[in-house]
Amino acid sequence: MRTAFCFDLDGTVTTTEVLPCIASEIGVADEIAALTRATMDGHIAFEASFRLRCLILRQVPTDKVRSIVANIPLDESIFAFIQANSSDSFLVTGNLDVWVQPIAEKCGCEIYSSTGFMDGGSLVLEKILNKGDAIAEIRKRGYDRVVAVGDGANDVPMLTAADIGIAFGGVHLPSSVTVAAADYIIQEGAALCRMLETL
Repeated sequence: MRTAFCFDLDGTVTTTEVLPCIASEIGVADEIAALTRATMDGHIAFEASFRLRCLILRQVPTDKVRSIVANIPLDESIFAFIQANSSDSFLVTGNLDVWVQPIAEKCGCEIYSSTGFMDGGSLVLEKILNKGDAIAEIRKRGYDRVVAVGDGANDVPMLTAADIGIAFGGVHLPSSVTVAAADYIIQEGAALCRMLETL
């Protein structure tokens, strides 16, 4: 049986949320962190929240963002699992491709993400990823089974579209809506990977 392993990025593969790290560059890390948490918990719709966060953070040069992102620590167990299973592992993130590509390159796997581009020095948000749609696309690639791991409300479409959905609490507690959508709840990266290896 061919299985695809799909991982949320922020707070799942990374050991911290990405956008507050970027926001620290312009002194609004606490504000972006609060907005991110409210979004993760489902109090604010992801698309509206992400558009607002991009509007705030667009003033940080893309090269600087990529430098910050390249130095964000990853969960060692999950990172090792992805590298060992890179052909069947996917990062599925609402974050922007132009910002988080360094992590995908480090992991050595494919990424499904929101997309944007630079136009005259300004960031243009092109498309916000629906994670359920990403799972449907991955399934079309010949996989018999899809396993998805995430922690926030925007991961619910991914977890419900997968055959096995896992709410992950390695960095912070998964949101209640994520827990409700999941088949399993796991709180630690090494334990998660032990389970994935048995599937």
